[in-house]
Amino acid sequence: MTKPYNGKKSVRLTFQVLCAIINAVPENDRFVCRQLFGNKHRQEKNTTMKDTTLVIMAAGMGSRYGGVKQIDPIGPDGEIILDFSAYDAVRAGFNKIVFIIRRDIEKDFRDVTRRKIEKMVDVDYVFQDMDNIPAPFTVPEGRTKPWGTGHAVYCARNTVKTPFALINADDYYGQKSFYRLHEHLTGDDDSMCMVSFELGKTLTENGTVSRGVCTVENGYLKSVTEKTALDKNSGYALDTPVSMNMWGLRTSIFDRVEKDFAAFLGKLQNPLKDEFYIPFVIDDMIHAGEARVKVLPTDEQWYGVTYKEDKASIVAAMKKRIDDGLYEGL
Repeated sequence: MTKPYNGKKSVRLTFQVLCAIINAVPENDRFVCRQLFGNKHRQEKNTTMKDTTLVIMAAGMGSRYGGVKQIDPIGPDGEIILDFSAYDAVRAGFNKIVFIIRRDIEKDFRDVTRRKIEKMVDVDYVFQDMDNIPAPFTVPEGRTKPWGTGHAVYCARNTVKTPFALINADDYYGQKSFYRLHEHLTGDDDSMCMVSFELGKTLTENGTVSRGVCTVENGYLKSVTEKTALDKNSGYALDTPVSMNMWGLRTSIFDRVEKDFAAFLGKLQNPLKDEFYIPFVIDDMIHAGEARVKVLPTDEQWYGVTYKEDKASIVAAMKKRIDDGLYEGL
């Protein structure tokens, strides 16, 4: 006797086959599958995924840009870069965002983020206060410059309780980059990770840039060397992997950040200008054998606003992405 057709079972099996197909293709092609079939795939996965946080460093001064570039509109409806990053992160599976900001921009910053971002995800705020430093150290007289990205992470130590991504507020990283990051943080590999970009896709025509040039060995980060004044004629191949401060980190890093920050403060050479960078901490952990950092290459084009003249290119790029349907509902 023929068994009655079980529609639900058929759909469930079809979905399982679809997931297997998506997971079997190469990582860069996997994103295309998700764009076509991804909403149900993401919803199914997210019911069992760990909580993950996106931490956004937004306390920088923007001295070369000439303004508060973190909240400068670049989208056709007044969207800022952070709106696109938040949208990409939430679609990838992150379920909380922590902004690290300065107190003097708090009102303007919150006015902007509550328009869109606070409506799509749980949001918290951390202040990168100059005097939030380990005892017994005090702020040198006359110091006005922020302590740097390592200090930003230090300030978030009591707020972030889950595996987390760390990014800059004024960089556009692309949707594939967030998917790669989230998959690693919620997978079986408990290492930290970093999304690497091709140098040629992170340059601007309007001046030089600073980038972390990466040495990669067997898929893991061996070292990051900060290079300044880079352009297309700097002598590096355009496909050289570089860091754009897009990290996937574990909460265990906070203890090391505090230890290294105290050591940094204890040997300041220029008390008014020395900065403490998160790549320094990660590099120390790698060489001490305390951490492994998986490198996740992306072919995304970076966009940012290092200089005021960069704005036109990112405005055009975001308009095209919106017109192409990548940011429906933003």
